[in-house]
Amino acid sequence: MRQCQQFAATLGLVCLATPPLMAAETIGLSSDAQAKVPVAAPSRFDWSGFYAGIYGTGASEPVNGTVGAGLGVQAGVNAQFDFYLMGAEVAVQGLDGGIGSSVDGQILGRAGLVVTDNVLVFAAGGYGLALSDPKDGAGLLGGGLEVGLTDAVSLEGRYLRTFPVDGTAPAQQLTLGANFHF
Repeated sequence: MRQCQQFAATLGLVCLATPPLMAAETIGLSSDAQAKVPVAAPSRFDWSGFYAGIYGTGASEPVNGTVGAGLGVQAGVNAQFDFYLMGAEVAVQGLDGGIGSSVDGQILGRAGLVVTDNVLVFAAGGYGLALSDPKDGAGLLGGGLEVGLTDAVSLEGRYLRTFPVDGTAPAQQLTLGANFHF
């Protein structure tokens, strides 16, 4: 109890010894002075132009229960109009696994929407074929998401469903890769 009384007495002395605080005059700008505040230009990823990239891929044939994995390279071109995007892409990939070993080529068209300054959502469609047997082809349909990381690098994730021309079981393909924009 004695400590509480000492603390209260000390606090009272400090308050009495401290000069009262007064409000300072307000600071303002005259209405005729126009202050210029520097504004940084918004960072906007430029989707237009050429790009090339590398990706990892996984493919499966759900009917047969087979799975394969591989690597691929791609090159393409985009044109951005406001928040719309149109593009074309060619890719070559090697797959190995339960579906067998193959080297496949793809030709894709892309159409998308630029959702934010650096996020693109797109649909893709085209044709894919086994390079070892060009008559073994398939229609491709799917879509994906691409995110611009820097001014020249983006990450892309894509899903494609294949529809074989010869009527065999359809397959699914997932890819994840990086594109370098020029």
